[in-house]
Amino acid sequence: LRTHTGEKPYGCGRCGKSFSLSSNLLKHQRTHSQEKPFPCPQCEKRFKKKTHLASHLRTHTGEKPYGCGRCGKSFSLSSNLLKHQRTHSQEKPFPCPQCEKRFKKKTHLASHLRTHTGE
Repeated sequence: LRTHTGEKPYGCGRCGKSFSLSSNLLKHQRTHSQEKPFPCPQCEKRFKKKTHLASHLRTHTGEKPYGCGRCGKSFSLSSNLLKHQRTHSQEKPFPCPQCEKRFKKKTHLASHLRTHTGE
């Protein structure tokens, strides 16, 4: 019901961010602590979020569930698939603040910025 009303009665005492569910506040509060309650069963790493552990586990299994519909290349992280998909498009979301050029990758922008600074 709170989803429809927009009511968020559970506020974080550290940053003031509010949540409609107490469980979401508890998850959020981990961002302020060093608590990492989700251990990897394969190595020594620990994670604050269960979803981060799930992503990490794919480094051990080699699973790459996110496939590119254009070329078939697969990725273990959806964010890497999204970055890859820009190679097939004309999208250039990283503008140079010094000139009119735009870049598909943040690393390409960083390299370009050195042309302005002389580094």
